[in-house]
Amino acid sequence: MMEILSPMGGSVWKIEVSEGDTVSVGDVLIILESMKMEIPIEATESGIVEDIKVAEGDFVQENEVVILLGS
Repeated sequence: MMEILSPMGGSVWKIEVSEGDTVSVGDVLIILESMKMEIPIEATESGIVEDIKVAEGDFVQENEVVILLGS
């Protein structure tokens, strides 16, 4: 299981994937909004979205797990 972490604190503006989706390296998974900027969180490995740990509108901290990817 691969943990995808938030690179910084911010609000979850948009979730671009659903559980069960297959993703590739570089695919945008979540878009954060912080300080009026949109920050994409990308897949660092290919895999299947096993669990989405956040919902749109949630505030996340830096290094918080937002998605779990399986193989």
